[in-house]
Amino acid sequence: MPPTNLDKTLSSILASRLSQGRLRRLTIPSATSIDFSSNSYLSLSSHPAVKAAYISLLTSHLQSDSPQPGHTLGSGGSRLLDGNSAFAEDLERQIADFHGAEAGLLFNSGFEANTGLFACVPQKGDVIVYDELIHASVHDGMRLSRAQRIPFAHNKVYDAASSASEHGESKYPSLDALLQSLTNGPQGGDVKSGKTNIFIAVEGIYSMDGDAAPLRQIVDCVEKKLPQGNGYIIVDEAHSTGILGPQGRGLACQLGLQDRIWARVHTFGKAMGCSGAIVLCSSPARNYLINYARSFIYTTAMSFPSLASIHTTYNFLASGRADPLIKQLYSLIHHMHSLLADVIRRRNPSPELFRVNPEVPQSPILPLFTNRARSLAQHCQERGFTVRPIVAPTVPMGQDRVRVCLHAGNRVEEVEGLCRAVEEWVVDTVKSKL
Repeated sequence: MPPTNLDKTLSSILASRLSQGRLRRLTIPSATSIDFSSNSYLSLSSHPAVKAAYISLLTSHLQSDSPQPGHTLGSGGSRLLDGNSAFAEDLERQIADFHGAEAGLLFNSGFEANTGLFACVPQKGDVIVYDELIHASVHDGMRLSRAQRIPFAHNKVYDAASSASEHGESKYPSLDALLQSLTNGPQGGDVKSGKTNIFIAVEGIYSMDGDAAPLRQIVDCVEKKLPQGNGYIIVDEAHSTGILGPQGRGLACQLGLQDRIWARVHTFGKAMGCSGAIVLCSSPARNYLINYARSFIYTTAMSFPSLASIHTTYNFLASGRADPLIKQLYSLIHHMHSLLADVIRRRNPSPELFRVNPEVPQSPILPLFTNRARSLAQHCQERGFTVRPIVAPTVPMGQDRVRVCLHAGNRVEEVEGLCRAVEEWVVDTVKSKL
C-alpha cells in the first residue's frame, strides 16, 4: 500500500523531531546489562519470596473448578458492569488502611488515576495550583477540567526559600505568593469565604530530579492562607510509595500529614514492582469518582492476576520484609553520591560538563547533570550499564541529565563500576577539549 498524504505528513513531523535529537524509540533492555534505569527501586518484581507468594496466590484462586467472580484470568468488563469483585474491594480497604486513609479507589494506572481525578473533581470556578514540574498525567487531567490552572515555582513555598533542586530561577511565583494573589484578585471574595475551592497539586518525589516536596511547609502554608478549609492538597506519591515512611507508606505518612492531605495517588509500577494505582480519599470522594471519573468508568477493570500482584507486594511491605531492602537501597544511595562527589573533587569538571546535586539524594533517583547527556549515557551503556539520557523538552532547557535509578538489588560493586565509567568519561571528555 503506497503512503498516503497523511503518512507523508506524519513522516515529515517525525523527521523534524529526529533532526532536533528528540525522536523517541522503543528499545528492549539487554538481558546482560546492569539496570540503573528502571523505577523498580526495591527490586520486588524479581524477589524470590514475592514471586513465590504471587504464584501461590494465583494457583489457589485460578485453578479452582468453580472460580469465584473476579477470580478468572480476565475481569470481563468495567467495574460498574461485570468487572468488580469482593477481592478488589477488599484490596482497596487493605491499601487504604495501610496508608491511613478513609477509602480508596483502584485505577489501571497512575496516568488514569491522575487524569480521572483532576478532570472531574475541580468544578467551574475552582482553581488548581500546581508545581511547575508536576507529571504529564496531571496536566492532561487539568486540561479536561473546567477549573482555572496556575503553576507555582518548583518546591518553592515562600519567596525567601529557594527551590530544593538546582534547575535555575523559575518564572513562576512561590506557592505563598500565588495563594495571596488569588485572595486579593478578582475572585478574592469567593476564595476568602471558602466558596471557591483551591486544589494544590504536588508530587511526593519528583521523577527527574529525585527531590521530595517540602510537604509540611506546603500544608502549613495552605492552611494559613485558606483558613476556611477550601484548600485541597493532592499528592502524587508515585515515586515515594514503598521507599518513604514506615514500611514504605509514602511521604505523607512519613511526616504524619495523612489526615491533612485531601487525596493521595499511590502507584504500583515503581517500587511496588507491579502495575496499577489507587486514589486515597474520603468515602464521598470515592463515590464521586465512581460516578464521574471517565478513566475509571469507561475502561476494563484490572484482571485478577494484576490485583493479586498488588495484594502480594502490599503484604510483603506490611509484614516488614521489605524493610531490609529499603535500608540497603538508602545505603547504596549514600555510597554512590559520595563516590560521584569524590569524582568532582578530584577531576574538577566544569559544572556544564558534569555535576551532581551537593546534597545527599532524598530518593533513589540521582540526576547526573551534563550538557552532553547522550554522550555520557552511551559511554555507560557500552560498558554494560543501562542508564538513559533525559533532555529537553522532557526537562527544562539547560537541565539535560543522565537519570540514574538505584535499586535494592544492585550490588555495591555494580555501583562502583558505574561510577568508574562516569569518571572515565569525565577524564576523556576533558582531555578531548584540551
